[in-house]
Amino acid sequence: GKTTLVDLLLRHYEPGAGRILVDGVDIREFGLGDWRRRIALVAQDIVLFRGSVLDNIRYARPDASDEEVRQAVRRAQLDTLVARLPEGLDTPGGERGTRLSGGEKQRVAIARTILKAPPILILDEATSALDTHTEREIQAALDVVSKDRTTLVIAHRLSTVIGADEIIVLQDGKIAERGSHNALLGKKGLYAAMWDRQREASEAAERLRKAEESDDLGVVVRRKI
Repeated sequence: GKTTLVDLLLRHYEPGAGRILVDGVDIREFGLGDWRRRIALVAQDIVLFRGSVLDNIRYARPDASDEEVRQAVRRAQLDTLVARLPEGLDTPGGERGTRLSGGEKQRVAIARTILKAPPILILDEATSALDTHTEREIQAALDVVSKDRTTLVIAHRLSTVIGADEIIVLQDGKIAERGSHNALLGKKGLYAAMWDRQREASEAAERLRKAEESDDLGVVVRRKI
């Protein structure tokens, strides 16, 4: 259901029945170009174009000033990467961004979104392919770009949505539950069960990581002896 929702919001196709209203206005009343200027998507699989890092950021708003681009880079926490690139923002990203890591491509996409400054933002599994450390950094940047705009976060990793005003749980294409994080936990239903499973898995992974670090330390000590 979530992919269908994204496609409908982006107007890749129109609903066969019903309407999508934003502030009481059917989105079909907007011209397609006008509507898409009001909305931005940061997805798990980032699409970068052939060209420089700067080209990929400025694509969102070709008329943006250099200072606006620099601000977007800073707010997306991309400045550290830019500083170590051989040609800075003018460094080629490679075909489809092959010269950049997953986290770096996410930051480029976030900087692009910040520069566009849309009133509506969709985050579709934006951090699910990243390691835990990179996810925390990217999530911090996403929190910045989400401020003062309507943000729809689509996620299986529930830790990314606990601060949402409202969480909607989809099951078999239908709304199974809705409410805040605490309210849904209190219902002890589908969301609470998923939360418990993910929390237990996270705790188990953390215990394993600590155990591995302890074993590594033991190996180093024995080798020194």
